[in-house]
Order: sequence, then structure tokens, then C-alpha cells
Amino acid sequence: MNQQNNQIIAQNTRANPEDAGLRIDQYLTKKFPEYSRGAIQKWITKGEVLINSNACKPKQKLKGYESIEINATIQAAIEDKPQKIDLNIHFEDEDIIVINKRPGMLVHPGAGNPDGTILNGLLAHNETQKLLPRAGIVHRLDKMTSGLMVVAKTSNAYNSLVDQLKRHTVTRQYFAIVKGALTNNNRIDMPIGRHKSNRTKMAVSVNGKRAVTNFEVIKNYKHYTTIKVNLETGRTHQIRVHMHYVGYQLLGDPVYGNPLRVEPSLEAGLKDVIREFPRQALHAKVLAFIHPRTNKLVTYKSKLSPDILDLLEELNNFDEIGGDDDGDWDVYYPDN
Repeated sequence: MNQQNNQIIAQNTRANPEDAGLRIDQYLTKKFPEYSRGAIQKWITKGEVLINSNACKPKQKLKGYESIEINATIQAAIEDKPQKIDLNIHFEDEDIIVINKRPGMLVHPGAGNPDGTILNGLLAHNETQKLLPRAGIVHRLDKMTSGLMVVAKTSNAYNSLVDQLKRHTVTRQYFAIVKGALTNNNRIDMPIGRHKSNRTKMAVSVNGKRAVTNFEVIKNYKHYTTIKVNLETGRTHQIRVHMHYVGYQLLGDPVYGNPLRVEPSLEAGLKDVIREFPRQALHAKVLAFIHPRTNKLVTYKSKLSPDILDLLEELNNFDEIGGDDDGDWDVYYPDN
């Protein structure tokens, strides 16, 4: 790889007494969480890490107070190709990018989708993204989910955002349309893991990881309900799985629902609209977190995507029974 795509880390540090007993590769993995332990072990075996000016092995244990010298060459974390893509940037400064993702865009390349993703667009937008894990992407949205997501531009921002997500202190509020008449707000605290027979799906599972979803009713229609969803955790397909589990699957969900099946009592003009809606009706509307540089709470809100607005207009025309519209939400902030 060309040297201009690499980064040099040169740093001197000293182990603390509480580090005694840690292997040097464990210690450096804690100090540099943006790099894998495998990458750090390569630094050590190449002689790019010295303990008290001496070469070491990855499994060498610290006693505390050692002087540690690092002079490592970091290869670009991302090798995917940059592509000029309109990322629909909602906000950007020297530390973060907030993207208002359109439905249909993948966040990462994957099998059968090697490019055309947000990651490819980030690599073209800012060349230093290639030095960050996943080009700075710290969380993702499903391909057919629209709305806000934040990307880091620096290692410090990346570490801060990852830590906030792990501590569940990032506010993520979604707008969703579900099938059925929900009347009460609720909290779903059910673990989610891989589906036992379909490995591309997730499901509520006793062997899964804890997942907590809070939802509030916004407006009732005859056959549908719009809801505000607050996530306490961020499991794959969490909202879609939880709402399916309680019997109110998302309108249009091709995986956890049957988008072609509509209620016989629907107005004739609405049936085709529902069947033709191409995705789950889910939009990440509010995103709030502590800014990595200023340490102040920042909040970003986005308008609903045009296809959901069109769908709501049809529901208002054919299925309305009353209630409030989307409006300007009160934002729920989890405890820090």
C-alpha cells in the first residue's frame, strides 16, 4: 500500500500501577480501541513497540510504571474505493458528519453490493476517513430505513461516539407506522438474537442480547398507528423485530411482515398504495449526543422522507379518524 495512505503513530507513555498483570497487547488495545488487537500485535512483532527501550512480545505482562514507546505505521483501515455520492449531509464540522440517509442506500459494502454505499461516499468526501475503522461509521441504519446517522471524522470523535453508544447515552428517536390500532405507550424489554432457522433474520430469543425499545402513540388511523420510538439499545433490526413480536409490525416491512397482505376493509384507493410502498415505514428523526470536542449536548432533527410524507397524506385521505400529526417532537434524553 502506498505510504501516503498510511499514518504514523509516535507516542511515549507510561504504564500505571493498575495496569499490572495486563499483557502489552491488551494494554495497547485499551489505549487505542480504534485498532484491532491483531493490528497491535503486528506492531509489537515488528519491533514498533518497546518496553523500557527493549523489544517485547505480545503476551509480555506489565508490572506497572514501565516506559512504553510506540512508533508504528498504521495502514489505512479502509481499502474500499472512494465514489462521488450525494450523502445528503445534514451537518458537518471538523469532528463529525451527520447524514440524513435516503431510503435504499446501504451503509456498508457487502455481498452483492461492493460499492455505491455511504462508506464509499465518505471516502470520496474526506480522504482521511480511510484511516478510521469503517470510515468513521459508528452505527448504521438498515438499507430501507431513512433518517439521521452520525459519522466520526477523527480518532477522538470515533472513540467518544463509540463509548456513548456503548453506554446507551445517545438519543435515537424514530418515526414509524405500524399495522393495527395501538392505544397505549409501552416499553419492550426482550433480548434479540439470530433467528434459529433463518440466519439473515433476527428474533426475540432467550439467548440473545438485551434490547429495549420504548414507543409512544402519535396518531391513530382506522387500520394503522403512527408512533415515536426511543431506543435504549441498538440491536440489528431492533424496532422491526420488537414491533413484530408484540403484533404490530411495521407497515411495508418485507422481512418481518407481509407487505402485500392488506386488511379487506381498507378503502379501495388505499390498498394499492399500501401494497406498493417499497419499504418499512421507519425514519430516524432525532439524533442527540455529547459533541466529542465541545462536550456539549447537540441535537439534530430531520423532516420525514418524501415517501413517508406521501404515505401519510394517503392515510389522512382514506383512513383518518383523528389525532395529532407529526409535529415538532419533545426530545427524550437518556440519563448520562
